[in-house]
Amino acid sequence: MNRKKFLATSSVLAIASIKGSSELYASHSVNKIPIVDTHQHLADLTRFGPGWTSPPVPGQYDIKAYLEATRNVNMVKSVYMEVGVPAARRHEEALYAIELCKDARNPTRGAIISVDLKSPEFETYISQFKDSPYIKGIRSGFSSTADMKNPLIIKNINLLGELHMSLDFEISPAWLLSMAKLIKTCPGTKFLINHCGNADPRAFLDPSSISGKPNHDANEWIAAMKTVAENENVVCKISGIISTSSGYPKTAKTLAPGINHCLDIFGPDRVMFASDWPWCLKSNKLEEWVNILKEIVKDRPFKDQKKMFHDNAIKFYSI
Repeated sequence: MNRKKFLATSSVLAIASIKGSSELYASHSVNKIPIVDTHQHLADLTRFGPGWTSPPVPGQYDIKAYLEATRNVNMVKSVYMEVGVPAARRHEEALYAIELCKDARNPTRGAIISVDLKSPEFETYISQFKDSPYIKGIRSGFSSTADMKNPLIIKNINLLGELHMSLDFEISPAWLLSMAKLIKTCPGTKFLINHCGNADPRAFLDPSSISGKPNHDANEWIAAMKTVAENENVVCKISGIISTSSGYPKTAKTLAPGINHCLDIFGPDRVMFASDWPWCLKSNKLEEWVNILKEIVKDRPFKDQKKMFHDNAIKFYSI
């Protein structure tokens, strides 16, 4: 080792030996983490007209508004999430999302579109996107737990795996165990449980500090989420929890219990940040949500923070 390299290495070791210096470095670095938003909603009323959606704060939520909302958070890439346009315009929405992905002036690099899993035309419709580098999967709801045993739905979900596409889902905590069985039935398809499994932060707080009854029992939810996570083909989006319920302040302290359960249950390699903008505006601005989450995870290893905010999404979506 030459003298120049020796001095440089010695300086680094000396700094690291100072009590607290590594923590200070990590604390500083977390603000530099590049972020991938895996749940970017765009309620573009100019493109799709009024009357089909109701964001919590009225407004035009197009890509221009999204760029403004993410101006201070180092958002390097995002994944478009279907936003509930009328069924007759779902194909138009898919083409709109592809347009965004092709435009280098914005961070959108992949898209999740809407398709009816019960449709007999599902295979014909989704197969038209099989060679698209931008369409990464679909999001679809379930009207009952019986849907999760429907042979046609199971067939179509398995098809998604064959096409290298994923399934985003959001369900009631009461349906988590049924969903775990469906996931096990479709091992070749990747699943994403949205919005922290609809965890209600109130379930983990002192009842005297909140108003209203939580939407689920804390221990039952934890057990059900662990059952879901036993399937290695499912990941958890850290999102939505900031606007799940009301009656308490939305802070790192009140949101940490539910979020930490998700992080611990799924582990550092199967969690992803998601903004759920503009629906997060029900409680907080996108930048505020990012800062709350950074505060919650600040004591976790820096590499795990980066996985959640960036690395896992890049790998999962190949963007």
